[in-house]
Amino acid sequence: MPEADDAVLDPFEIRVLAVLAEKEALTPDNYPLSLNSLTNGCNQVSSREPVMSISEQTVADILQRLMQKKLVAAIQQAGARVVKYEHRMRVKWVLEQDKLAPLVVLMLRGLQTAGEIRSRSGRIHEFASLSELERSLQFLIDKYPPLVVKLPLAPGTKEARYGHTLGGEDALKQQEMAASYSASVVSPGAHHSQLEQEVVALRAEVAELRQQFEVFKKQFE
Repeated sequence: MPEADDAVLDPFEIRVLAVLAEKEALTPDNYPLSLNSLTNGCNQVSSREPVMSISEQTVADILQRLMQKKLVAAIQQAGARVVKYEHRMRVKWVLEQDKLAPLVVLMLRGLQTAGEIRSRSGRIHEFASLSELERSLQFLIDKYPPLVVKLPLAPGTKEARYGHTLGGEDALKQQEMAASYSASVVSPGAHHSQLEQEVVALRAEVAELRQQFEVFKKQFE
């Protein structure tokens, strides 16, 4: 699993990259994305785990970091008044669309089973069968360094979950712990929705604090 400083991405970098790749597939006529459109996509409530609230200035700073890592390119289109941005994951990691799609879904939604990934990736790439999706996941697992891992069965579950490795090993462990906590405390009933929302809010708060700490730390580098 990659752990070099230039390989590990923070949660906000992961969100920006994933939104660029998602919108490339969903709204090709509006791609590449302007800063405003990208910010709106990052803060979208649906199909996001966790839900985030990121300012345009923060997204602009994230884009600069991602461009340094060769994961994003700025595009100045003829006659356009604003700079637009496109992801370079397909080039950086040599991924065809059927490999990129499950990675993007994992980046947007966190740990998921193969069935969940397939049901949520259809708008980015339509998989004819679960086995076809699993072959794409295995390709991502077999890359060096791996972009995806298959996690051991969690207590009380019947299906293995998958997670991306872009945030590093510690971030993946945090996702596992959060998912396990959610599964243990959230049960059917009147408080189901409320507990889920609280977990999402806590995850977003942790991500925001991590980002603030990184900005603070850089002041002393």
